[in-house]
Amino acid sequence: MYTKFYGLTKKPFALTPDPSTVFMSETHQEGLAILRYGILSNKCFLLLTAEVGSGKTTLLQALVASIEEDVHLCMLNNPILSRDEFFSYLAARLGLKWDGNKAMFLIDFGRLLQECYAKGERILLIFDEAQVLPVDLLEEIRLLSNLEEQGQDVLSIFFVGQPELNDRLNDERLLPLRQRIGIRFHLERFSLEETRQYILFRLRHAGARHLDLFTGEAIAAIHQISQGTPRLINIICDHALLSGFSENKPVIGAELIRESVEDLYLPGENNPLPVTPAPAKGGSLRLSVRLGLAVLGLGALLLLLDSLPMTRDYSILDLLLPASWLERLRQLTDFTRG
Repeated sequence: MYTKFYGLTKKPFALTPDPSTVFMSETHQEGLAILRYGILSNKCFLLLTAEVGSGKTTLLQALVASIEEDVHLCMLNNPILSRDEFFSYLAARLGLKWDGNKAMFLIDFGRLLQECYAKGERILLIFDEAQVLPVDLLEEIRLLSNLEEQGQDVLSIFFVGQPELNDRLNDERLLPLRQRIGIRFHLERFSLEETRQYILFRLRHAGARHLDLFTGEAIAAIHQISQGTPRLINIICDHALLSGFSENKPVIGAELIRESVEDLYLPGENNPLPVTPAPAKGGSLRLSVRLGLAVLGLGALLLLLDSLPMTRDYSILDLLLPASWLERLRQLTDFTRG
């Protein structure tokens, strides 16, 4: 692959979050500080939103890695659950029993809150992708906080999701929950300078001997196309390095970035990047030219075969190509011969 060509020890822009290579932009540092404050404060409910691919999962991983032992953590990454499945998961993560009896679970949960208060411990519930939580489960989560006795303040509940989560919370049935959210934060995407720092950070952690693999113009193009979204930056950079390797280019320029983005577009499917491809030029044009040359080459080969002496009454082209194609190929070969 391209790693050896560019002097890398591993792929620098893998999509799977790597806890050992966490880049903390200014907004990510602020978000992590707010999440930590949310554990210690008595606000109970915290709301964090971010666009798809902006680093929510990475931020949560950094938070979990920094949590002290006196915090009982329950994080739900896939909240598409039924009511019974939800309580069963919650019980398993907190060391409680669940036999299908909600009343007994609430008694045990209330007892756990009292024990944590007596020991100076805390409970943290994190619901990632919370924009898909149904209204009835959101209400069940709110009611859990009612089990805290006056002055305990040991329970923190974090809702983390895409901006659509705000629309979900605007449901009139969730007014009591909405009024209890004491901390709100939106994770912004990278600025141009943060995009540059992020790319260099990733290259450095992949063992790059030279950090100037991407020109300044290329980084500006990456930021413009990705709009500063980390996941899209990874996709663009990874594909650009692959394209640069295939074209034997030691440095990635802005033109190669745009070509790589156009090559990522799949006709008939949603574009994975927030750009509109230009089918009449660039990568699509190059592809059309290559296909055209391939067809002409095949046609020339077939005509050559057709001109060879045969002991049969039919042409090989008559078997392989439609009559209209045959006529067009013969016109083209007559033109080139002339």
